[in-house]
Amino acid sequence: MTVLKRKLKSILFFLCSLLVLGCGGNEQPTDDAEKESEETATREGIQLSQRQIDAVNIQLGPIEEKNLKSVVKASGQLEVPPQNKAEVTLLTGGVVKQIFVLEGSHVYKGQKLAAIESNEIISLQQEYLTALNELNYAKKEFTRQKELNENNAGTGKVLQQAEAAYHGDEARTAALARRLQQAGVNPSVTAKGKLTSLVPVYSPIGGTISKISIETGSYAEAARSLMNVIDNSKVHCDLLVYEKDLFKVKEGQTVTFLLTNQNNREITGKIYGVNQSFENDSKAIIAHAVIENAAKSNLIQGMYVSALIETGSHTTPAVPTESIVRSGGKEYIYYLKKVEKEAGSAKDKDQKTPADAVYYFDKAEVISGVSDLGYTEIKLITPVPKDVRIVTKGAFYILSSTEAEGEEE
Repeated sequence: MTVLKRKLKSILFFLCSLLVLGCGGNEQPTDDAEKESEETATREGIQLSQRQIDAVNIQLGPIEEKNLKSVVKASGQLEVPPQNKAEVTLLTGGVVKQIFVLEGSHVYKGQKLAAIESNEIISLQQEYLTALNELNYAKKEFTRQKELNENNAGTGKVLQQAEAAYHGDEARTAALARRLQQAGVNPSVTAKGKLTSLVPVYSPIGGTISKISIETGSYAEAARSLMNVIDNSKVHCDLLVYEKDLFKVKEGQTVTFLLTNQNNREITGKIYGVNQSFENDSKAIIAHAVIENAAKSNLIQGMYVSALIETGSHTTPAVPTESIVRSGGKEYIYYLKKVEKEAGSAKDKDQKTPADAVYYFDKAEVISGVSDLGYTEIKLITPVPKDVRIVTKGAFYILSSTEAEGEEE
């Protein structure tokens, strides 16, 4: 009986051992098969079916050789020519009586901006009236001496003295009249005995009031700025061009400006002048560019802009701009590795590939260059096969699907 129990235990132990070995042997090959499948999928690239290709309209094409424009990248800021900005000043000092404009107001040339009360202008008008009276006396005296001399009743010396006095008073009166005009006072009104203590201040140019430095009741000194007027309709751009690009930039070249504070809106212009000396220690020169339709572009002096100066054209490998995708701070294009037919799929007569074909894509890192006419210059960092077909449309869908798969994992 004891021997029989021992035999039964041995048989049970042997059967349990076989069961354990059998389970372990089946598990290992399964894990190895899964790993091998994942490695194969990784090597083959991103897999898409024909239905997915058709659904998102993914299109393929070659890397083309395109004649793209060569550009020089520059930056700078908008400036206004000196003839389109002005400081409003006085020739005589006085107290501010009235101010007729506000900062930001649009004014035209000759518009009255302020009124200044000045004692100096009263003295100038008085001096002008005195000079007018003296001129009138000198003119009559000159006429009388001239008549006497013609009748041999006078002397030539006295006639010459009268003539000199007349011309001297005439010149002094004209100079005083001019000073009144510069001060904004009409000499003909003053000649009628109508004196005024108010000096009108007029705008020297049309534009916008940018700064007012006076207030009612303050004393306005002579030759000191009362306010500034600026005309932004003639704004231009001063671009910094560095030494390495110095000899590429010339007059007449087209410039595309990017307004960073207006959602990178593009405007165009032309180079009209290039300085011939460096700016301070920056090893850069200033290229002046006139802006087309500047008055309609809502531009303000001091705006910072980025610019592309077109310096010519060159042939280079290029792809459609939308075929370049960005991920992780790098740029990529997707290319077709191979096309396979799914098992059991049938090939239609009107199709070059089966309805259930499988496409395998891989990505190649690139560095983009200039863009023109919907194409962008590229430099391949990752080598690709010769005559490779790339994804020209729908690359973003492939990028999105791969990133989504990565997040799920």
